[in-house]
Amino acid sequence: MSSEVVLLTGMSGAGRSTVAHAMEDLGWYVVDNLPPALLPNLCELTAASVNKIAVVVDVRGRQFFDELNGALAELAESGIARRILFIDAADEVLVRRFEATRRPHPLQGSDRIVDGIAKERERLREVRSLADLVIDSSAFNIHQLEKKVEEIFHTEGDADLRVNVLSFGYKYGIPVDADLVMDCRFIANPHWIPELRPLNGLDKPVSDNVLGTANTQEFLERYQLLFETMATGFFTEGRKYLTLAIGCTGGKHRSVAIAEELSKRLNMKSDFLGRKIVANPIHRDLGREL
Repeated sequence: MSSEVVLLTGMSGAGRSTVAHAMEDLGWYVVDNLPPALLPNLCELTAASVNKIAVVVDVRGRQFFDELNGALAELAESGIARRILFIDAADEVLVRRFEATRRPHPLQGSDRIVDGIAKERERLREVRSLADLVIDSSAFNIHQLEKKVEEIFHTEGDADLRVNVLSFGYKYGIPVDADLVMDCRFIANPHWIPELRPLNGLDKPVSDNVLGTANTQEFLERYQLLFETMATGFFTEGRKYLTLAIGCTGGKHRSVAIAEELSKRLNMKSDFLGRKIVANPIHRDLGREL
């Protein structure tokens, strides 16, 4: 039986436990707070009966990175596929969550919550840079985060590379989980057309307006070519997930229409170098603007 291991880590308060429970519901064998050095032993013990293992790792121990690097090297030598899933959230969101639960941050000590968050973010900086997939839970409630996990892991076998095409508004901040960010604010804004202002990029009049604007089609064609050039390298590196972020001012009109159209274009290419790409449009800030 071929095993696969997902190392689940991330910021305290970002939703590690929620993600772990969601993966368990999807049939993953979840182990909480296992020292990284024991990962190879766990895989050996469960090889005959378990092929999908998710390990929730607490990185507060100072020996974490030394243990992690050694464990990952052993897994590679054994031919066991491994991925690192990092759960993140904006600092201000984490502060609100800790204040709501009236619990201190694990690294806070006698300092403020923000100090504990800063310490943890620094300790996690290296493992975050190694992550195969980052989920930003800032805008999610528990049920939305569970749905996000289900979207990723329940259908991942249908594609060699899953691409989330994420629309967003710059006024709400750049997504922290984006692999590539593109600005579409050069397109004329439908917000200034009275009959289009109350609509959004999912509505045909807005979509037609955005896609019919000068240079939009050229932008889409060039962006698709850029992505396909990069995808060759992603396949070589074994990447399974990618987030392409498309931003406009408010994340309501232009970026939504562009994300929908780009997803359609990527999905129409059923075979790419013998691999299958599945694109999924996600609209982070749609509905936030009244």
